[in-house]
Amino acid sequence: MQPTAASAVTFTGQQVNAIPFSRPGEALEIVPGLIVTQHSGEGKANQYFLRGFNLDHGTDLAISVDGMPVNMPTHGHGQGYADINFLIPELIRSVNVRKGPYFADVGDFGSAGAVDIDYVKRLPKNLAEVTYGSFGYARSLAAGSYDVGAGTLLAAFDATKYNGPWDVGDDVRKLNGVLRYSQGTVTDGFSLTAMAYSNGWNSTDQVAQRAIDQGIISRWGTLDPTDGGTSSRFSVSGKWSQSSVYGQTDVSAYVIRSDLRLFNDFTYYLDDPVNGDQFSQLDGRTLGGIDARHTFDWRFAGLETQTRVGVQTRYDDIHVGLFKTAQRNLLSTVREDRVQEGNVGIWTDSTTRWTGWLRTTVGLREDFFAGHVFSDTPENSGNAQASMMSPKAGIVLGPWFKTEFYGNAGYGLHSNDIRGATITVDPNDKVTPLDRVPLLVRSRGAELGIRTKAIPDLTSSLAVFVLDFDSELLFVGDAGTTEPSRPSRRVGAEWTNHYKPLPWLGFDLDVAYTKARFTDYDVVGDHIPGAPAWVASGAVTFGTETGWFGTLKARYFGPRPLVEDDSVRSLSSFIVNARVGYNFDNGLRLQLDVLNLFDTRTNQIEYYYLSRLPGEPIEGVADRHVHSAEPLAVRLTAAAKF
Repeated sequence: MQPTAASAVTFTGQQVNAIPFSRPGEALEIVPGLIVTQHSGEGKANQYFLRGFNLDHGTDLAISVDGMPVNMPTHGHGQGYADINFLIPELIRSVNVRKGPYFADVGDFGSAGAVDIDYVKRLPKNLAEVTYGSFGYARSLAAGSYDVGAGTLLAAFDATKYNGPWDVGDDVRKLNGVLRYSQGTVTDGFSLTAMAYSNGWNSTDQVAQRAIDQGIISRWGTLDPTDGGTSSRFSVSGKWSQSSVYGQTDVSAYVIRSDLRLFNDFTYYLDDPVNGDQFSQLDGRTLGGIDARHTFDWRFAGLETQTRVGVQTRYDDIHVGLFKTAQRNLLSTVREDRVQEGNVGIWTDSTTRWTGWLRTTVGLREDFFAGHVFSDTPENSGNAQASMMSPKAGIVLGPWFKTEFYGNAGYGLHSNDIRGATITVDPNDKVTPLDRVPLLVRSRGAELGIRTKAIPDLTSSLAVFVLDFDSELLFVGDAGTTEPSRPSRRVGAEWTNHYKPLPWLGFDLDVAYTKARFTDYDVVGDHIPGAPAWVASGAVTFGTETGWFGTLKARYFGPRPLVEDDSVRSLSSFIVNARVGYNFDNGLRLQLDVLNLFDTRTNQIEYYYLSRLPGEPIEGVADRHVHSAEPLAVRLTAAAKF
């Protein structure tokens, strides 16, 4: 389908892999205005920022890989947790980006944006590569395609080790594999895919700035060397497509087994002056779902119309827990729950071309959520269910002089942790009453934009948007999770540009500004902690299939308020990554990546909350808690295609 919003865009895998990045999640920074960071070890989900949101580990950014949702509801570490560490960037065929609650086929977690990643079915050539770099980085990848019967077998295996600059090395041990069999085409064919991922790591979490300033630890030090975790993900999925005189039918289904165990210590000796405040979060789940949709063309009053109808289902069987630990040894159980949670989304949209310069899209979505919590505290057990209808609409005018104008509006939602919808007492003391939160929260948004190709070789777009939430989901630094908060509004603009004056030379520039505020005018202040105002990136790429190639990528991450009254703000960051390499005629490639080229001394993430170091007042000290950006690092890759 043609784009129905100025901010909607699709990138190829080649565009994604042309940019140097330090971790798989950063491949998603191809999305204009998206910042991907990390505040812990390399096996934990990344931290995402988009459209003035600190999205924590994925809240309100719906990510899918090959039709499988990555976001996890009712997760042990945070609602919408989206761990993309299993991604193999070299297999990416396309990245489809849509922002705002304007799309009928996007449901939970998609109000700020939706990023759909598709893998290739066949590689043009088999690939083998090894990478070695600073701070103990080592990665090997083997991937290939083979004709089997009437179809194609795709296999890929990826292994990574990494310590990082930290005083206590991350000791990342990651294994990743993909096996796919496919037949036919995108419109008439099928595929069966198995994926497997396993990771174990230590983590240097965010640390109190005063500990660095006082010389207790270095910028690369930790206040609890036993933090870390293990994670695994195994999936089986299938896709089936068929075209006929009745239209196009696409059905996908998946089953995923996901396990995560985290050990974190964000407050040190604030809650427990004897044993310390380390805690463990457990999330183990089996989930499955189906996405079925049908597209057909017809005439409405003689006008060309395309209608889509679809149904999406998902069911999660979850074991989730929170435990107090010391040096990864269990001290006590705060809460441990079994959760069964499901949802069904039914949607439709129709795009009508009224004239050669006017087309409209109207859509409607109905979401049903229900589940049951079996808690170790019986008072917190119970059922919860909710439904929400979300209308959508869009208009496209043009093209005139290779220019189109867009207008979009719609309603969306995000779900809250279902345990918050059944809770009655504080699980810490089993007595203190707590208020329940709604299972579903409404979002509303609108966008006006323009996309033009009037200047030769330049594609430029500008989008102005507003997005409201009835309840903001915020990351709570000293609790290590997300919690529902106050209503909010974001008003912003995004300007994106791609200029390709020569077949071997390209320039990109993306700039985004967002004003994010709470709207209930609380006396504490109306600034949203962690919400960035300015984000920008620029890149220069050059090269052809053989010979020299290279990239220079700069990314600016503006300062953010860390408290509601804006009295404490984070640092900004400006980081440049570079790449240079040579493609030989025989398929050999040599490549040098330089990460943080100018050795910028800044932080990946900052929070502001209470913590306590040994000897400090029992009530704790309010301070910045930071995770330093890694220093300059080099990585050398040797690869062969055959």
